[in-house]
Amino acid sequence: MTSDTLAIILGGGQGSRLFPLTATRSKPAVPIGAKYRLIDVPVSGCLHADIRRIFVLTQFNSASLNRHISNTYQLDRFSGGFVEILAAEQTPDNPNWYQGTADAVRKALRHIEPHEADYYLILAGDHLYRMDYTHLVAAHKTTGADITIAAQPVAPDTATQMGIFLFDRDGHIVAFEEKPSIDRLSQINRSIPSGATFASHNDQQPFMASMGVYVFSRRVLLDILERESGHDFGRELIPGALNSYSVWQYLFRDFWVDVGTIESFYEANVMLGRPLAPFRFWDLTRPTYTRLRHLPGSRLTDCHVDDSILAEGSFLDRCAIRGSVVGLRTLIQAGSTVTNSVLLGSDFYEEHPPDGLPPLGIGRDVVINRTIVDKNARIGDGARLVNERNVEFEDGDGYHIRGGIIVVPKGGVIPPGTIV
Repeated sequence: MTSDTLAIILGGGQGSRLFPLTATRSKPAVPIGAKYRLIDVPVSGCLHADIRRIFVLTQFNSASLNRHISNTYQLDRFSGGFVEILAAEQTPDNPNWYQGTADAVRKALRHIEPHEADYYLILAGDHLYRMDYTHLVAAHKTTGADITIAAQPVAPDTATQMGIFLFDRDGHIVAFEEKPSIDRLSQINRSIPSGATFASHNDQQPFMASMGVYVFSRRVLLDILERESGHDFGRELIPGALNSYSVWQYLFRDFWVDVGTIESFYEANVMLGRPLAPFRFWDLTRPTYTRLRHLPGSRLTDCHVDDSILAEGSFLDRCAIRGSVVGLRTLIQAGSTVTNSVLLGSDFYEEHPPDGLPPLGIGRDVVINRTIVDKNARIGDGARLVNERNVEFEDGDGYHIRGGIIVVPKGGVIPPGTIV
C-alpha cells in the first residue's frame, strides 16, 4: 500500500443536471456500463495505484452509495486500507452543508488530517476515464510542485465549459481562467506573454483544460484551506494559488468525459457498445472493479443483438437490441425493439407483478429509442418511447425528457399503449 498518498473523491452537489437519475442517489452511485457505478472508476484507479486509503465526500442521497461501497470494497483489515464515506454533517464549528469542492474538503479535514500522508489526490466521482495515478503523483514529486492539475486537450466549444490554463514551456501554470467565452479565448490567445502558451499544439483540440483531478502536497492543501475562504477549487482557490505556489499541469491525452448531464451520461453509455469504442471497462491489467453479485448468465431466445452490451442475469425473448446497454436482471419480452438506449436493469426479480402494474422490465411489442430506463421501471405492452414530437425538455406522466432523451425514473411505470 502506498503510504505517502491519500485519496479524496468528491461526490458532487445535488446533481440536478443528472435528474431524474439523481432523484434517489448521489452522482457517484449512478449506474453505468450495464453493471458498474461511476464511483467504481476512481476507486479502481486508486486501488491499481496501491492508494488504499480513500475518502468519498458526499451530502445528497448517500445511502445508495454507502451501500454499494460497503458491499464492494472490503479491504484487507490488516493493511490499514479503507474506502469510507464522509457525508456532510453539522458540527458546532461547521453548521452548514458543503458549499463547493474546496469547502467539502475543508469541512472533512477533521476526519482526513489525522491520517499521515505527504500528498492528497483529489478526484471527481462522476468522470469516466482510466488514468494511472502513480504517474500523476510521480510527476508531482519530480517537478517539486505544490499543486499538480491533470490537463486534457479540448476543442474551443468544450473549453468554454471548463477551466483553461496558460502555462510556460515546462508545464508550469501561470494563469487559469474558469469557463471563458469564445471571445475571451481569442483575446487571451492574442495577448499571450513571451515564453508562455495557451494551446495544446493540437489543431482539433487547441486548448488545455483542467480535468478536476488534483495532487496537493499536504502542507499546501492545509495552508490554502485555512487561509482562503473560497468554496471551489477551480473557481477560487486554484487561481488564487498561482501567485503563491508552484502549480504544474500533467498532460493526459487518453479518453476522458465528465458524466455530469443526461446527455453526456447517455452518450458515454451508448458509446461503449460500438466497435473500437474509445473507452472500455475491461482491461487485461487494470480492470474496473464493482460489486460481485453471483448472477447467472443472461438467457436469449431468438434475439437479434448489434453493437450492444448485455449484463448478466437478464432474460430476453424474441426481441431486437441495437446500439444499447442492457443492465442487470433486465426482462425484455417478445416483439420489443430497443435502439440506442440505456436500460439500467433491476435490483431484484419478481414472480408476479403487484395488482394493476405491468411486469418489471420491458413488456411485449414495446419500441424504445434514445431512452434511458432507470432501475426497477415497468414499461407496459405496446408502449412507444421514441419522442415522436422531438421535444427537448418536458416532465410527463412517468417520464422526463432532457436534451431530447426520454428518461424513465427509478421505479417508474409506463402504462400499456403509452406513446411518448
